[in-house]
Amino acid sequence: MKRTACVILAICAVLFTASCSSDDRQSYNTSFVDLFDTAATVIAYSKDAETFASEADAFHNKLAEYNQLYDIYNDYTGVNNLKTVNENAGVAPVEVDKRIIDLLLFGKEIYGISGGKVNIAFGSVLEIWHNYRTFGINDPENAELPPQDELEEAAKHTDINDVIIDEDKSTVYLSDAEMRLDVGAIAKGYAVEQVCQWAMENGWTDAGVSIGGNVRTMGTKAGGEPWKIGIEDPDGGDYLCTLNAVDISIVTSGDYQRYYVVDGVKYHHIIDPTTLYPAKYSRSVSVVTKDSGLADGLSTTLFLMSPEDGLKLVESMDGVEAFWVLEDGTQQMSSGFSAYIAE
Repeated sequence: MKRTACVILAICAVLFTASCSSDDRQSYNTSFVDLFDTAATVIAYSKDAETFASEADAFHNKLAEYNQLYDIYNDYTGVNNLKTVNENAGVAPVEVDKRIIDLLLFGKEIYGISGGKVNIAFGSVLEIWHNYRTFGINDPENAELPPQDELEEAAKHTDINDVIIDEDKSTVYLSDAEMRLDVGAIAKGYAVEQVCQWAMENGWTDAGVSIGGNVRTMGTKAGGEPWKIGIEDPDGGDYLCTLNAVDISIVTSGDYQRYYVVDGVKYHHIIDPTTLYPAKYSRSVSVVTKDSGLADGLSTTLFLMSPEDGLKLVESMDGVEAFWVLEDGTQQMSSGFSAYIAE
C-alpha cells in the first residue's frame, strides 16, 4: 500500500484532546496499526469517552471489512477478496462483495483520468518490485534491481481490458492467467472515503481521520476552527506548509517512505508504466479535493506525470488542487492551492 505523508493530525492529537466544542462535547483520539499496513489516527468530538470508544470501534471494524476485501496478500475465512481473484486468474470468475466491484470500477475511472498511468491491472510488474524491495530491505548488502527482461515480460500481462467485471452476477474474472491486480494506488483512499461517508450517515459531524497519511476531515474543530494538516518535507525538515481543512481530503504521494537502496541509489515504490522503473518527475505530490479516493488516485497520477502535464490536468478539474515538490527541490502549486494555506 502507498505510504503517504501529510499528517499533523496524529502529531497534534494530544493538543486537540483538551478542547471542548460549543455544545460541551469533548475531543478524543485513538490510534491503531493493524489495517492497510499503516498507522491510523481518529480524532472526533463526542459527549464522553465511552461513547467515543464505541464509535471508534465501529469505525475501525467497518474499515477492517474493506481491508480484508482489498487485500492481495492474505486470506480471510469466508471472504473472497482480491487475493482470491488473483489466484483464479485465467481459471474462473470469482463472486465478490459489491464493494470490490465498486472499487474496480473506480479503478477503471482512474485509469482513464490518468491516461493509463495508474492501472489496477499492473500487479504483475509491481509484484516483482515488491519482492526485490522486500529482499533488499531485509538484506541490504545483497539488494538487487529486477532484471529488465523480467519486468518487460510481466508488463505484457497488464491490459486492463482483461479485467472482466459482471455487475449483475457480482463477479470478477482476469482473463489473462498471468495478470495480477494491485489496487495500492486507490484502495486506502477509497476505503477511507466510504467509511467516512458511513460515519457521517451515523451521526459523526466533527472529526479528522488519518489512515497512513490519507487525511479526511469531517466538519471542524471546536468553535468552528478548521483542522490543520501539514505537508511534509521529503527531506525530513519542517512542514512545507500547513493547510486549513474542512470537509476535505488531503493525500500525498512521495518517494521518501517506501524504498530500498541498491549501490547507493534509492528506488521508491511508485513505478512508471512506461519505463517500468520508479518515476523521477517529483519528490512528492499532494492533492486536495473532497473525495479521499479521488485524492489518492490523483496523487499517484500526478507523481507519474511531468509537472507540466500534471498541472494541466489539475487545472482542468473542478474542486481539485495540488502541490508539488519537484525532483530538484523546487515547488509548484495549482492556481487555487494557496487558498487552503493557513496564515
